[in-house]
Amino acid sequence: MGHVIVVDLGFGDAGKGTVVDHLCRTAALPEGGRPPGSPRSSALSAEGRPPAPGGVTAVVRFNGGAQAAHNVVAPDGRHHTFAQFGSGTFTPGVRTHLSRFMLVDPLALAAESDHLRALGVPDPLGRLTVDGEALLTTPYHRAANRARESARGAARHGSCGMGIGETASYALAHDDAPRAGDCLSPARLRRRLAAVRDWYRAAFPDGEDVPDAGACAEAFTAFAGRVRIVGPGHLPALLRTGNVVFEGAQGVLLDEWHGFHPYTTWSTTTFANAETLLAEAGASAARLGVLRAYATRHGPGPFVTEDPALTADLPDRHNGTGRWQGAFRVGHLDAVALRYALEVTGGVDGLAVTHLDVAGARPDLRVCHSYEMEGERVGRLETGPPDLDRQAALTRRLLAARPVYAPLGRPVETIEEALGAPVVLRSHGPASTDKRSDHFRTPIDLGVR
Repeated sequence: MGHVIVVDLGFGDAGKGTVVDHLCRTAALPEGGRPPGSPRSSALSAEGRPPAPGGVTAVVRFNGGAQAAHNVVAPDGRHHTFAQFGSGTFTPGVRTHLSRFMLVDPLALAAESDHLRALGVPDPLGRLTVDGEALLTTPYHRAANRARESARGAARHGSCGMGIGETASYALAHDDAPRAGDCLSPARLRRRLAAVRDWYRAAFPDGEDVPDAGACAEAFTAFAGRVRIVGPGHLPALLRTGNVVFEGAQGVLLDEWHGFHPYTTWSTTTFANAETLLAEAGASAARLGVLRAYATRHGPGPFVTEDPALTADLPDRHNGTGRWQGAFRVGHLDAVALRYALEVTGGVDGLAVTHLDVAGARPDLRVCHSYEMEGERVGRLETGPPDLDRQAALTRRLLAARPVYAPLGRPVETIEEALGAPVVLRSHGPASTDKRSDHFRTPIDLGVR
């Protein structure tokens, strides 16, 4: 048994989805086998086949919600941006479990399921389980999110406009926040949705129109008829059936407590939630940190190694300027920020480095080993227990910091030396076939200690 937790060490968009897809495809194979969907195998005709013994049986989502955008390109060219479904869904037999730490948007899930079905994945919702304690994101949370972010004007924090922060903050203030289990109790669900709608209307009287609580409750009840809503005993049992990949959302540098406040998310983006779930089940997992061979950031906030020339020269096919997120920004590899991410997460067992094909074609890429901050050269950033005032002060310092560069050289060797962790997976393109694992027969073997 080898469970693995996949976490982005940067600001997101490092390639978690494509790494999870690769783990699910390779771990489901006998040694020397061929991935489903490769030229001699049809994933479309074999979606119902269970994984091979010892393979990955499920992907567990453990933070965030419908704002995730994990792009996966299958070997046969199919592309899907995974939001709530696990990024291993193209692999036959791999299920998705949304843990209690997920913020579940039933309407967005239905739309995502429709797209997966159009790509040849039969009955995606039938391969989904949802913890009954997971909070529900509603059209009212989404509308509140957009109204609040619009009101900030030029001082926007950066948002996907999907209602994630509003879902989390509403639940902190209201004991009756709607949860997935309420979808099995239509009367209670309707009451709780009506309360959220009333809250939204009182807080944002000029906000966008939203559906009435009855229509929303009807849609959510229909959703509950298509998926399995489960209790706390489901995940421990799932962990005993085979290998499980825990798929994180966003990145450590956006963490609600350790990110650069206020340009952060209302979500714990470290390994913590996954390890809580594993500890409750008496299990453990290897920690896999994902990073690009260069740095990116979507939206506002500190980005010390940002280089406008790289932003212009390295457009991202699956990322661009969005109405709510803002611009997609590109910069040089930032070893200072990555060391900070490793320190606040407690370290990793291995690293997955993506976009090495880009690094190989760009000899002008550099690495930042230290910052010039307030007249001093700084190679490590301050960490500590949760303290938003301290994080806001760090943000102010980072906004004025300047990078000290060295040539990137051989990116894998540079990253291993700078971060003190082995690179166990190298990605030279978007598909699973563009990846190679080092030190282990397959990356899932990280879980065998």
